[in-house]
Amino acid sequence: MATPPPLPPAFVYQINTRDEWAELQGTGETLGGDLDCSTGCFHLSGLGQVKMTLKNYFRRQNDLYLLQVNTAKIADGLIYEAADGCNYFPHFYGPDRSFAPLQLSVVVKADKIELANNDFTWSLLDGAAI
Repeated sequence: MATPPPLPPAFVYQINTRDEWAELQGTGETLGGDLDCSTGCFHLSGLGQVKMTLKNYFRRQNDLYLLQVNTAKIADGLIYEAADGCNYFPHFYGPDRSFAPLQLSVVVKADKIELANNDFTWSLLDGAAI
């Protein structure tokens, strides 16, 4: 008998610039940044992947926000895809891969990511360094 796939975590995380976060708050939805628009999906991270994503794609940026996204609210458009041989990252395509805008209503929390001495910290999880 086949083992069913594991349930997705309760939350995934999106890293936004200040402007992207302001757009989402102002309009209630967003199509994300340039990478999201060019690939037709929102690039997300699991909690254990946020540090790697920040270090690989957001070095020296200090205008970032970490959004905690409720996976139950985006489940029909959430797909985990291999980034390399061993890391699978969550991507949100929207229902039927329609690249629907990400809605503010799916965001549970948002926190400013602080950059000091080339280290990122956040308060979302009690100020844990990531």
